[in-house]
Amino acid sequence: MNSRTLILLAAGAATLAGCSTTSRTGRIEDTNFGEANKATFAAQVIDPDPQYEYLDPATSGEHAAQAIERYRKDAVKKPERVRSTTTSGR
Repeated sequence: MNSRTLILLAAGAATLAGCSTTSRTGRIEDTNFGEANKATFAAQVIDPDPQYEYLDPATSGEHAAQAIERYRKDAVKKPERVRSTTTSGR
C-alpha cells in the first residue's frame, strides 16, 4: 500500500473510533445510552397490571361459525341502533 492509502485508512479508523460508545471492557460509558428506547417503551405501557370490574364476555366457536355462514349467505344480522349521545328538545 502506498502512503496515501495508509493515511486515509488511519483517518477513517480515527473517525470511527470517535463514534464508539463502549470502552475496552465492552461496557457502555454513556450513562444515558438507550434512554430514548426506554422512554418510548414506557410511553406505550399505560397500566402494567390492569384491574377490571368485569371480564370480557365468553366467546364461542359455534357462534363464530354461525356468523361466518350468515356472512357467506348474505344474511348478516342487522345490528341494533345505539345512540351514544342525547339531544335536547327531542
